[in-house]
Amino acid sequence: MATRNPTPTTALEGVRVLDMTQYEAGTSCTQALAWLGADVVKVEPPVTGDPGRRVRLGQDSSPYFLNWNSNKRSIVLDLAQAEGRQLLLDMAPNYDVFVENYGPGVVEKLDIGYETMRKANPQIIYAQLKGFGLSGPYSDYKCYDMVAQAAAGAFSVTGEESGPPMRPGPTTGDSGTGVQLALAITAAYVQRQRTGEGQHIEISMQEAMTYFMRTQIANGADWGDAVARRQGNGRTATVNLYPCAPSDSTDSDSDTGANDYAFIMCVTDRMWDSLATAIGLPELSVDPRFATGESRVDNFDSLYEILSEWTSRHTKDEVMSILGAAGVPVSKNFDTHDLFHDGHLNERGFVNTLDHPEHGQIRLLGFAPRMSASYVPIRHGPFMGEHSDEVLQEDLGITDDRLEELRGQGVVS
Repeated sequence: MATRNPTPTTALEGVRVLDMTQYEAGTSCTQALAWLGADVVKVEPPVTGDPGRRVRLGQDSSPYFLNWNSNKRSIVLDLAQAEGRQLLLDMAPNYDVFVENYGPGVVEKLDIGYETMRKANPQIIYAQLKGFGLSGPYSDYKCYDMVAQAAAGAFSVTGEESGPPMRPGPTTGDSGTGVQLALAITAAYVQRQRTGEGQHIEISMQEAMTYFMRTQIANGADWGDAVARRQGNGRTATVNLYPCAPSDSTDSDSDTGANDYAFIMCVTDRMWDSLATAIGLPELSVDPRFATGESRVDNFDSLYEILSEWTSRHTKDEVMSILGAAGVPVSKNFDTHDLFHDGHLNERGFVNTLDHPEHGQIRLLGFAPRMSASYVPIRHGPFMGEHSDEVLQEDLGITDDRLEELRGQGVVS
């Protein structure tokens, strides 16, 4: 079994993970475990490796791949060859966890399913991430992030009420499923500390995505008897998106840049009073049209016009600064450039600058959980097969001559 460090310096130090994942859903799971200190060994097929390596850019380490594979090691095995498959099974007793998110039937065809892996390592925690799970009428259907989001209802509540369903931007169908699986794996590991037994974990992307739908379901689905409505950017003037003055980075030919907006979420009378005072119109607090939550809803158009006139005279940074300091929940509409250059996120060390042999200096955003007794610095994702020799020698004691022989056969690369 995997060796244990009696005095771990990171939360999951000593936990070892065989990572047979691709694209984002599975890789986000194993990256979370790596960021918490686990030793994650990514098992990739020859020639192509993880297909996420070549998303958008035809190179081995695309930005997409690097954003989901930090802090891992890579080994290339041809599992279609009997000897490659046997190497994987021989490695299994050295690991606590096996994770895969290949399409329906792939691991079964390779004969490395749970029962097979459990024979090699009776205590293995074997985790499978599938679009629609391992059972049910949809279980053989292929799935990607957007498909899972549509299947969980996310499209149906996104967009303007009078318009069509709309695809949400963030890839929560993938990464949201991956992080939930990482939580389940960690829980299974804790359970194994008590029982000494491993277990099989499966997670459906469709089902995991519904976790992010619960508020919309609670506020509009009537326990499943009604259809929750699309809400656009808000149904009230005090919970809405507002245009702002162009910032320095905005195209000067446009009155409002594509992302020069701020979102205001003023939900109590006290917040409304603070908002009215902060924009220099305290009289709005006692204006009969806006004195109550109901009247502010009834007079949406008039109030939206007043607030947008004020926000349009300020940049989105100014709106956030003025209203945030006044106790009004607000955020400028961060774009991706803002995230990497934001003073707050940089001061907190959330933006990491790394040297990469292919890309030079790259920036990667960090991992949100912060643990006082566990810190794992971010390392860039591995090159394909970068650690094949290292891992096989560590796990199986394979000699240099034997490695050369396996490479010649195309079993290892």
